[in-house]
Amino acid sequence: MTRADAAPARAAGPLPARAEIAVVGAGIMGLGIAHNLALQGQRGIVVLDAHTLAFGASGRNGGGLRQQWSTELNIRLMQESIEICANFARQMGINTWMRRGGYLFLAREAATLERMERNVALQNRCDVPTRQITVDEVQAIVPEIDTGGIAGACFNPTDAIVFPWPFLWGYARAAARRGVAIFTETPVTAIDRRGDDLVLTTPRGALTAGRVVCAAGAWSPRVAALVGGALPDWPARHEILSTEPLKPFLKPMVSVLETGLYFSQSLRGEVVGGISLDDPRDSEVRLGSRLSFVERVAAGMIAVLPRLAEVKVVRQWAGPYDLSPDGSPIVGELPEVPGFFVCCGFSGHGFMMAPVVSRYYAEMLRARPPHALFEAWNVRRFSAPPAGGSPAREEMIIG
Repeated sequence: MTRADAAPARAAGPLPARAEIAVVGAGIMGLGIAHNLALQGQRGIVVLDAHTLAFGASGRNGGGLRQQWSTELNIRLMQESIEICANFARQMGINTWMRRGGYLFLAREAATLERMERNVALQNRCDVPTRQITVDEVQAIVPEIDTGGIAGACFNPTDAIVFPWPFLWGYARAAARRGVAIFTETPVTAIDRRGDDLVLTTPRGALTAGRVVCAAGAWSPRVAALVGGALPDWPARHEILSTEPLKPFLKPMVSVLETGLYFSQSLRGEVVGGISLDDPRDSEVRLGSRLSFVERVAAGMIAVLPRLAEVKVVRQWAGPYDLSPDGSPIVGELPEVPGFFVCCGFSGHGFMMAPVVSRYYAEMLRARPPHALFEAWNVRRFSAPPAGGSPAREEMIIG
């Protein structure tokens, strides 16, 4: 599989004069919304992106799919999403290299372990087969793990890992076959109101749209500002590295809850892992790699898997997390800008949620009864937060 697989999906030439729905952002969320809209009979869909396919977070993430969450809404959504992903290869005719080796979460502190136990009980009530396990059971799953300092763990064998890029290519090709026009390397530089319509200015020309969906990830606040909207999310650089290939020994994704460290092994044998650094809040999307990341993630990985101490790092890259004040996404129509919809703020888990969220988003745009996520994650919660201040963070992990 090569980048050429995605080429037929990209439109060429000038923009059409009008779109019924314009989607800004050709990541998995934007392409998923466009595909599901077309699948549900919508016509006149145009997707615009300032960069190439897989340039942003959708092409730079670890590919994890988990059902282990601390809220029922997220658990239920991910149960649906992981099943969509399991059928994606067959339905779209593209290999996603999906493997269900599970997610193994490690806790080092008693307080973390208590929260983990509550979450496991909730997941079990939702029919997710997560198990609270002992350190001996941890070593039975991954014998190489150093369990010193580990207070406990939980494991769900039905969580999975995929290769992210085929999801972008699959959605893009399927959408294009149904008439969606996808323009990459086409930044939106201005958005103006013209009656009930919105006019998007780009280097390829102007596009008039009845409705606009901003699914630009960490770039969403910048896009919303073009039309006079304000979003509370912000970008955070998240880095990942990959080692030289090793003989397969690691089936699950492993994560340490207190630090956010995670790593897995690819089908080719590389160990791929990441960790978030405590960077100051920044309004700019930054994608450069740093030595400080390598030092911190290497120390974390070696502490869990000492055998990695002599392994060579061969690649390092960065992608943008799109963080919201309470760790939950931001969806729906901006109250101050009729016809302008947002789907952003997924805080590191947008890729895994996109298959199901994009389907429900398309249904909402098609005037079907909205899913509960549109009330729980509506942007209005930031202009009218609950008594006591800003909305509280719901999730104990965001990756």
